[in-house]
Amino acid sequence: VQLVESGGGLVQPGGSLRLSCAASGFTFSSYDMRWYRQAPGKERELVAGISTTGGSTNYADSVKGRFTISRDNAKNTVSLQMNSLKPEDTAVYYCRAMRALYDYWGQGTQVTVSS
Repeated sequence: VQLVESGGGLVQPGGSLRLSCAASGFTFSSYDMRWYRQAPGKERELVAGISTTGGSTNYADSVKGRFTISRDNAKNTVSLQMNSLKPEDTAVYYCRAMRALYDYWGQGTQVTVSS
């Protein structure tokens, strides 16, 4: 089982980034997917989630209207489009796959928002 995040980097405030998470080793379309983030000295927090079919999504209040989660079950990927980025969005971003007792995490990708 692997979840590999990509797309992180350094971006100026107001800029955009698109994170991707490539899944392998399990039936991706059967798993709810989530993005989390963890800033230095803070607890890991849920950013966004998406259901197996993509028909249901949810977002943390802090990112509503700026971030969009999506998935492509044919390509076994989940993405997070991040717009209007703020310095407080700086964190390591992780994807997570969840189904019943099964729970997988990626290694994370660093996002830094700074001028």
